[in-house]
Amino acid sequence: MPELSELRREIDRIDGEIFRLFSERAGVAEQVAAYKREHDMRVFDPARERAKVADAADRAPRDLATYAQVLMELLMEASRARQHALLADAADDGTLALVERARAETPELFPRSAHVSCQGVEGAYSQIAAERIFRRPSISYATTFDGVFRAVEQGAADYGVIPVENSTAGSVNQVFDLMMEHSFYVVRTTRVKVDHNLLALPGAELSGIREIFSHEQAINQCAEFLSGLPDVRVRVCENTAAAAKVVAESGRRDVAALSSLPCADLYGLEVLSADVQDRDNNYTRFACISKSLEVYPGADRTSLMIVLPHEPGALYKLLAKFYALDINLLKLESRPIPERDFEFMFYFDIECPVAAPEFSSLLATLSPLCQEFRYLGSYAEVI
Repeated sequence: MPELSELRREIDRIDGEIFRLFSERAGVAEQVAAYKREHDMRVFDPARERAKVADAADRAPRDLATYAQVLMELLMEASRARQHALLADAADDGTLALVERARAETPELFPRSAHVSCQGVEGAYSQIAAERIFRRPSISYATTFDGVFRAVEQGAADYGVIPVENSTAGSVNQVFDLMMEHSFYVVRTTRVKVDHNLLALPGAELSGIREIFSHEQAINQCAEFLSGLPDVRVRVCENTAAAAKVVAESGRRDVAALSSLPCADLYGLEVLSADVQDRDNNYTRFACISKSLEVYPGADRTSLMIVLPHEPGALYKLLAKFYALDINLLKLESRPIPERDFEFMFYFDIECPVAAPEFSSLLATLSPLCQEFRYLGSYAEVI
């Protein structure tokens, strides 16, 4: 049997030949791009790509057929991306033209002040997020998340701020479900550290508390603390600030709220127990949404909504595209589509500068893989 060093030299020789042929293939792809430019043809040819992938499986040994298909898909993706770059082709998908137009029309500086809609009441974490995104926001409050979306859609507010996920409790499913019903774009995101405190009227004692009010997410984030209060009934409110307001207006000293420290000052409450969340690294991510697409300089994140064909390998092919373009996937969320049995909407957050050629290649070639495709915006995250 040959020595390991000899086997490695043989692999290196084969790799060298592979890369020589890869370069040769890229040269031919450039000629294909020139031909398509001359004859006004689209880059993406789904029938040919399917045939090439199937042929790759037939040419390889049976136990390597799947790997051969993967390799061919990556080769086709690289070739398509190269052709798009050479042609500067935005015709395959109007989304790319929409983004380029928004980049040209969006001001260089993000607005310092605006009329912003948030869910809840004064003191809500959404308010804190809005004040981090805008230096001087004028805030109006909606009773529901749906109300925030509607305020933006109907022009009653310039922007809306909504929570999308928490580092310990996960995604805010209600918000993701509403995304399917409304038209909007994400223009900024931010993270707010969440510290939950048990607040009550002056004179109340922990031993005398019989009811605790808070938002469902906050309740989930304080599960360990609440498990130590077995005789206390927990009631869900639409918002942690609303919970503090309920306690303040109740006049009762046997009720408390899981809420923020600013709400203690705002509603005249005292802290019975501080920092009662299960984990100290508790952050909620908020999205700032607008009616019109705005893409500000420095945008390096993008959100997408996608419905994939109900067939084997559909999600894999999409993920392979991100891999081939070296685009980092920050979030993947799936939610059932109402009234469509066993069909799901996939939400993607990706990390890629909007000015990068990989971003253009992605948008220009994404739609053919999707049953439905919706671009939700490109933005930067405010720390």
